[in-house]
Amino acid sequence: MKLEISEGSFGYTKDNPVFKNIYLDLEDNQFLCLLGQNGCGKTTLLKCLAGMMPLSSGEVRINGKHLASMTRRETALAIGYVPQDQETAFPFSVEQMVLVGRAPSLNFFSSPSAQDMAVAEEAMERVGILRLKDQRYTELSGGERQLVLIARVLAQQPNILLLDEPTSHLDFKNQTIILRLIRDLVREGRSVIMTTHYPNHAFIYPNRVALMHNGKILVIGTPGEVLLESNLSQAYGIDVCLYSAHDKSNNKLVTFCAPVEESV
Repeated sequence: MKLEISEGSFGYTKDNPVFKNIYLDLEDNQFLCLLGQNGCGKTTLLKCLAGMMPLSSGEVRINGKHLASMTRRETALAIGYVPQDQETAFPFSVEQMVLVGRAPSLNFFSSPSAQDMAVAEEAMERVGILRLKDQRYTELSGGERQLVLIARVLAQQPNILLLDEPTSHLDFKNQTIILRLIRDLVREGRSVIMTTHYPNHAFIYPNRVALMHNGKILVIGTPGEVLLESNLSQAYGIDVCLYSAHDKSNNKLVTFCAPVEESV
């Protein structure tokens, strides 16, 4: 399933665009990592791709079909969006929150079936939160809530996943678990766009990387093409240096980046 945005622009006012003239496409089995400074337009772009916010100009297509012409159910069956966090005033259990992901597959006024319950349970187990299924979502930590939202989109079973900083509240171990899960989902046939504030994630898991800067795509391509010191320094407005380390587990060199410390 192909997702593409062409000549896409969005702004709350005509004189102050959040992003402008964006072209981006996502093919089957692709994992695209979207990097850039705070405020460069990453979250807004994801929301427009998910159909949650209308473009000021341009168009989003799924397999050639205009997203604007699709029903909410059609969109939800094709695209799953995970926000950075989600508040709720209702004391839903974790299981109930995950079951919300099954809503696009249900008929009007129908209740979740045994199959829906099984899909939700499998999603919770895959993310590692099955033990929390009876706890209230509102009583969880920020990291645990983030895992619930990821489980919910897995239960939704869309072909395309749009993940807005899915590891921002997670500890080092759970970041690794979720990134490996995303990699496995891509291998199973899903397509993923993920935003992150950790450029080092982009060296390891995605097969495509895009750098946003001032509301535009600065560069897009493979990690080796994009993650250069010059590109990272321009995108983040600081001096960045690349380093390599030996991974003894597979006898390969691993590249990572770090800001250059200013001399005192």
